Amino acid sequence: MNGFTFVALIALAIGIGFAYRAGVRHAKRQPARLPDPPRANARAERSQLRAFADDRARLIRELAEARTETARYRQIVVDIERDAPPPLLDAPGTPDDLKLIVGVGPVIERMLYQMGIGTYRQIALLSERDVDRIDATLAEFPGRIRRDAWVTQARTLHLAKYGAHP
Repeated sequence: MNGFTFVALIALAIGIGFAYRAGVRHAKRQPARLPDPPRANARAERSQLRAFADDRARLIRELAEARTETARYRQIVVDIERDAPPPLLDAPGTPDDLKLIVGVGPVIERMLYQMGIGTYRQIALLSERDVDRIDATLAEFPGRIRRDAWVTQARTLHLAKYGAHP
């Protein structure tokens, strides 16, 4: 390698350095801009978004219909499980379904019926002494009445069923 080639390579390296620094300065002065998408792409994206929105709206409608149908079937199953009397036979004197109170199952419901307690009103009006007496009778389930707040639940259920406070 002769002296001329060496000088030319050094000049080339210096030129590349200057060009790089000039490009960096130029980039700092002007913010980077993304190229605008072609109009055809924007139209295609808008139509695709519209199609997604239509699908979403349709799916939400179908979900609402399915939930309504599920609720209707669930109520039928609950009525069958509760062996609910028809509305005409659901008079104020008939016993209430005490199993709707959390903590009262079929066994406790039978025990309460045997004690003469068959309505939400009777449970809603229990005094502390009555709660203690019934709790002693339900020896297999100690503390269940207070722990599950039967009196409060019975008041709510009575209000919901009869529209009046007990």
